[in-house]
Parts: sequence; structure tokens; C-alpha cells
Amino acid sequence: MGWLGRGWQVFPAEPAVLDWVAAARGPALAAVDNPALRARWLRHAGTWFAGVDVLPNDADGRVGQGPPLAGAARDAAEAVAGRLALHPAQVSVTWPGYPGRDEGETDTAHAYRLRRDAAHLDGLLPEGPDKRRHLREPHGYILGLALTGGGAGAAPLVVWEGSHEVMRGAFRAAFAGVPPGRWGEIDVTATYQAARRRCFDTCARVELPLAPGEAVLLHRLSLHGIAPWTGAAAAPRAIAYLRPLLPRLADWLDLP
Repeated sequence: MGWLGRGWQVFPAEPAVLDWVAAARGPALAAVDNPALRARWLRHAGTWFAGVDVLPNDADGRVGQGPPLAGAARDAAEAVAGRLALHPAQVSVTWPGYPGRDEGETDTAHAYRLRRDAAHLDGLLPEGPDKRRHLREPHGYILGLALTGGGAGAAPLVVWEGSHEVMRGAFRAAFAGVPPGRWGEIDVTATYQAARRRCFDTCARVELPLAPGEAVLLHRLSLHGIAPWTGAAAAPRAIAYLRPLLPRLADWLDLP
């Protein structure tokens, strides 16, 4: 079963991706060391650098004089979503001890990160003091490229297999009869929370450790998160994530 059935697929390292990683790793780690970016993105008592949109790649994935992003994972994604312009990649880095606890973090929030891997669906942004969820970023896919290793216990990506179809059904019902241009007006907090609980109850939780050069492709509707750090490795684990936006909002639910 491929990524459209499971909601995820790991692609082995290949020369095109290894060349891209060689060009991207230095700028990615330089972003992690940038004081201004650390002040904005270093979280959970210094154990996670969220690094949203910090990699200086162009719309085809090039970093500096490096090659455009190529390989089987991008080909598979674009066979479904089409050729989408790439945004500056997220650089997600974890260290031993993840998840630490930030000052002011609630018991509930910290427990959710420990016990449920901070599981979430990308694109549903929390807004206002009550953090109500609205669809703001209709991604075409999520493509992660390992920049460093770390082993199975180095806070790997976690995905709930088949969760994309649970989410698709829930949001089809929530948006029924509403033109796609108005989907963002709908508060989907309750829909999202109920669907997430169904995923926890009915979908297998899968950890996806990656080696440098490997790529993971997630369905845009897959529930995913980051596992706590349990391994013995001391070096940080770094992954670059690309989540290009769909130009046609209806495709968020209609595409395979």
C-alpha cells in the first residue's frame, strides 16, 4: 500500500536527495544558530527549534548554488497535487530531553505533547484567546527530508496511519453546502477535536525515524506529531519540511 492509502511513505536515500541535503544542511543549521531566529523559534525549554520558513530555498527548492529538489518523493507528491511552488522550508530540530516544559505551559498542554506527541493537522490555525481553529493553509502535501540522523529514539516524526480519511470525512461533513471560498469562516475546533479522538482510537500510531537523505511524504490530511526523545544519541535531529499551498481550495478535500 502506498502513501495515498496509508497516509505516509518513506522513500530511501537517492543521489538527487543526497545532493539537495548536502546543499541545504549548512544553511539550515546556520538558521538554527541565528540569534534572532532562536529567539523566535526555540521552544520547550530549548529542546525544539520549530523553524517555520527559515530555509532560504527558492520556489524549486534550490538552496544557494545547490540543485533543485528532485527525487521519487517529490515526483509522487506532484503526481497528485501538481507542480506547486515551494515555500522556504521549515527546519525542525530536536535535542535530547524533548519535550522540555516552557515556563507558563499548562499541565494539559505538556501532557498532550508527552502522551500524544502533540498530534495535529497542518493548516488549521489556532486564533484568538480561545485558540479557535480555522482552515487557513490548504497544503498540497507534507514532504520531510532528513538533514541529520539520530536513530529511532531521537524524537522521530509520528503519524496515525489512515487518519487522512478520518479527517477527510469529518471535514466534508463540516463544510457540506458551504462554498470553498467560505471554508475559512467556519470554526472547525469541535470537528477537529472529535476527528482527532477517532484517529487515536482507530488508527495505528507509527514512528518514522529517518536517516540523512531519506524523505517522508505525508498526506496533507494526516494527523502527525513528534515523539518524545528516548534515545541515547547526543546530536540533534534535523528535518526540513515543505508544505506548499494548493491554489484551488476545494482540492484540499477533493484530491486523492
